[in-house]
Amino acid sequence: MSVSLYITIFTVAISIIAMYNEAYMEKLIFHPYTAHQHNEWYRFVSSGFIHADFIHLAFNMFSFYMFGDYVEQYFKMIFGSSGSTLYIVLYISSLVVCLIPTYLNHYKQYNYQSLGASGAVSAIVFVGIFLQPTMQIGFFFIPPIIPGFIFGPIYLGLTAYLSKNGQGGINHSAHLWGSIYGVVFLIVTSYFIGNYNVLSSFIEQIKIYLAR
Repeated sequence: MSVSLYITIFTVAISIIAMYNEAYMEKLIFHPYTAHQHNEWYRFVSSGFIHADFIHLAFNMFSFYMFGDYVEQYFKMIFGSSGSTLYIVLYISSLVVCLIPTYLNHYKQYNYQSLGASGAVSAIVFVGIFLQPTMQIGFFFIPPIIPGFIFGPIYLGLTAYLSKNGQGGINHSAHLWGSIYGVVFLIVTSYFIGNYNVLSSFIEQIKIYLAR
C-alpha cells in the first residue's frame, strides 16, 4: 500500500476513536496554552490526526486522497529511493510548521484549541499544484474550471484574508502556512537532494499553457 493510504487509514482510525472518547480528544488536540505550560509539544503532530466530526474528517481525507498518491509518486521520481521517506517528512513537518504561527498567537489564551490535518493536506495540495501548475482545479464543489497556478494565488489570498479576520472559527492560518511550507519544502529539497528542477519546470509549464 502507498504511504498516503497508510496515513489516511491511521488518521481515520485515530479520529473516530477520539470522536467517541473525550479524554482522548483532549489529550491529542492542539492546545497552545497547555503545550507551553507543560511542554506537551507532541500536540503539534497529534492534533493533525484527529478531527471535530465526520464531515471535517471526510473533507480533509478526500482532499488528501485527490493529491496524495500523485505527489507521493512524483517524490519517488524526483528523489528515488528517498522519495517515500521525504514524503513522510513533508507531511509530518507540515503538521508542525503550519501551527507555529498559531502557537505564537495563542499560547497565552487558555480557551483556544485547534485540530485537524488541514495544514498538512494544504501542503500536499500545493506541492501537487506546483508540480503540475496547469491542472484544472475547482473551488470546493465547483467542477475543475481553472488551472492550478491561478487557483493557488486566489486560495492563498482568500485564506490570508480569512486568517487575518478570524472568520468561521477555522484555523485558516494553518491552511496558509501549510500551503506555503509545502512549496518551500519541495523547492529546497529538490534543489539539494533531487534530480529535478521543480522551479524551472513550474515556469516552463505555465509558459507553454499561456502560449496556446
